[in-house]
Amino acid sequence: MAQQSLMRKSSGSGPISTSRVNDQSAVALVFDLMSLDGEDLRYEPFSERKAVLRKVLRRTKRGIHYVEHTEGDGVEMFKAICKLGLEGIVSKKLDAPYKSGPSKAWLKIKNPKAPAVTRVLDGTL
Repeated sequence: MAQQSLMRKSSGSGPISTSRVNDQSAVALVFDLMSLDGEDLRYEPFSERKAVLRKVLRRTKRGIHYVEHTEGDGVEMFKAICKLGLEGIVSKKLDAPYKSGPSKAWLKIKNPKAPAVTRVLDGTL
């Protein structure tokens, strides 16, 4: 599935490079779970989906990391991830079911200076 995602077309400039598919330094940071073994978890509260995700990811060997949630000052959290050069943060209400698209239950805030964001903006992705 990751390779299919990498092969999708990007802004009409051709397929995205798959040079990182076998890169041992590439990792996925996972913070939500929509389904498991055919069971739709989207209607469960975010806190419940995270609990299931934590259990599932205990079995992984490497490359996939569970992201703990942090409660507190979102502005300070965003400043910290920007200093680290990370892509951004996703803020979610713990009691909310999953909803795709824009929602009052979650907010994605991107660091405009993060390498992942700048590659998209300058077309080098």
